[in-house]
Amino acid sequence: MYVRYLKMKDAENDSVFLWGARQTGKSTLLKVLFPECRYYDLLMANQFERLNRRPGLLREELLTCKEDELVIIDEVQKIPQLLDEVHWLISNRNLRFILCGSSARKLKRSGSNLLGGRAIRNVLLPLVSAEIPDYSIDKALNNGMLPRHYMINNPRKRLQAYIGDYLQEEIKAEALTRNLSTFARFLEIAAISCGEMLNFNNIASECGVSAPTIKEYFSILEDTMIGYMVPAYKKVFKRRVIQASRFYYFDVGITNYLLNRSSLRQGSPEYGQAFEQFIMQEIHAYVTYNDLYPGLSYWRTVSGYEVDAIIGDARVAIEIKSTIEIHSHHTKGLRAFAEEFPEARKLIVSNENNRRVMGDIEIFPVREFLSQLWKGMIIK
Repeated sequence: MYVRYLKMKDAENDSVFLWGARQTGKSTLLKVLFPECRYYDLLMANQFERLNRRPGLLREELLTCKEDELVIIDEVQKIPQLLDEVHWLISNRNLRFILCGSSARKLKRSGSNLLGGRAIRNVLLPLVSAEIPDYSIDKALNNGMLPRHYMINNPRKRLQAYIGDYLQEEIKAEALTRNLSTFARFLEIAAISCGEMLNFNNIASECGVSAPTIKEYFSILEDTMIGYMVPAYKKVFKRRVIQASRFYYFDVGITNYLLNRSSLRQGSPEYGQAFEQFIMQEIHAYVTYNDLYPGLSYWRTVSGYEVDAIIGDARVAIEIKSTIEIHSHHTKGLRAFAEEFPEARKLIVSNENNRRVMGDIEIFPVREFLSQLWKGMIIK
């Protein structure tokens, strides 16, 4: 069993929404951290049936709880009406709740009671390197970091089932879009666009739908925790910068499956793309878990200078290169960024064997970078 970085400390004093994509390990985490709590699992047919028929049963049963007791409701989005009962119990009985689910979209669409700020938002992401003893970079790049996928040699069938279940259970069952076949095609096009600046018109043309529909599709991916946007860093002094966001799937294994990538080998373009996504995945997780603000962005100028990851308000600038040896031409983006933001710490993450510096740019082997990232030594 993996020891997760997220410790849910907010639940010691407050109610919490815990969101995360399917199979990130939310239920397992809750059972490990809170083994004695009263637990409602809405995936169980009998629990779902009786509470869906009479949501008020929740209030009646929890009136027996002691004040400030913690209660867990898993897959809460399946019965949005329960949130009215939860709201009453928080306000009148001072109970605390962990409300767990894979998507807040159904709750938003139904106009459900989201507790008016009474619950703190937590997110559980796929595994990160710091949670896996003796983790393998190559295994992470090929399998992805969902627990059930990382642990086996060939996760393709599990990835296929994961995408199929997502389409059927998240998209079709919740009626998030009427055209399932077009949405499935969109998933593939979004994978091609992973890590690129988004052009909704181009993607719409590929899918045969309108640009507003494509924007809605990306919103579905974000709300169901399958993907996230990295905004452009927009502060300008000298150079004009690109404004468009970049999109990433939440796990590199999902991108691999949708692009039919497998057996990635160092030196290939596909390996380089997966390497960049994996490092971005780790940085995104660190920023999310540590609630950093401003968070993660990227920087690209109209003239083509680029930095993959900017953390905070130009505190740290990170370029990601899968090459085994960094040369001066790999540093052009960071040097251009330094002309605008000279106080920024500048790093390159690579497959070099040893850490070194080129001028004021630090070059990190990937394993050392990830170790220092999760020890809090990269972003100080």
